[in-house]
Amino acid sequence: MTLQSKALEIAQSQISVQEIPKNSNAGPAVEKYLKSVGLGKGYAWCMAFVYWSIKSASIELNVTNPLAKTAGVLDMYNKMKNKRVTNPQPGDFFVMDFGKGAGHTGFVEKLLPNGKLQTIEGNTNDEGSREGYEVARRSDRKISQMKGFIRF
Repeated sequence: MTLQSKALEIAQSQISVQEIPKNSNAGPAVEKYLKSVGLGKGYAWCMAFVYWSIKSASIELNVTNPLAKTAGVLDMYNKMKNKRVTNPQPGDFFVMDFGKGAGHTGFVEKLLPNGKLQTIEGNTNDEGSREGYEVARRSDRKISQMKGFIRF
């Protein structure tokens, strides 16, 4: 099993995990994700979720975690220049840039028709917020909305 497929499997196992209480950036699972990047509760956690999933896969497969240890989406994108790709595939993670340092990320699960992606994201919800309250599967992200993708 590859690191990408294992990380995606771990991310899938977290679907429906929610903040406790909602909209708090807290709760046992969320705090576990944040702790993996050295943060306590209360921070945006989409990148921490991706990092935790890949770190967990790395431990299970006994390989080195290739990611920089950061909860910053754009910080990760900048630190992973040598891992950037423009053609997404399942297991990559996407990077969105909303300006003024605000970003969002999650895993590409599947390529869909019409330039869309099926994704698994932390700190989102069914309405698509980048400040949501759960790990969710989304099917409405467009490749054209992405700053880029990281293949690790």
